[in-house]
Amino acid sequence: MADVNQGNRPLSPHLQAYRLPLNAKLSILHRITGVAMGFSGVLIVWYFLALATGPEYFETASAVLTSWFGDIVFFLSICALWLHFANGVRHLIWDTGSHFGQKTVNRTALIGIGFAVVMVIVTIIVG
Repeated sequence: MADVNQGNRPLSPHLQAYRLPLNAKLSILHRITGVAMGFSGVLIVWYFLALATGPEYFETASAVLTSWFGDIVFFLSICALWLHFANGVRHLIWDTGSHFGQKTVNRTALIGIGFAVVMVIVTIIVG
């Protein structure tokens, strides 16, 4: 059989030669934010278990979650929550069979990102 890979070039489009559309990027982010919120949920459960365990263990958990590391984790959790929510609403709308046009898909993607950014800012200001 002839060598198909002449010139050591890729056999199919890949991430270095293919630019993902915004909808594909949001789909990947939707999955990532879902997993990230699972880890955030584990941290919240750990905090409540530490509270129920005793004052010494609670001090440790509180010190970790109120440190700079905890601040970063909670900020990223808020970002993940709102982006996942906005993209989830898009998926619910698509489940009705509407808003599938290319322009509409891109427009709702930008609206979802804008909504997530605004809600993160509101959450930080109010919280």
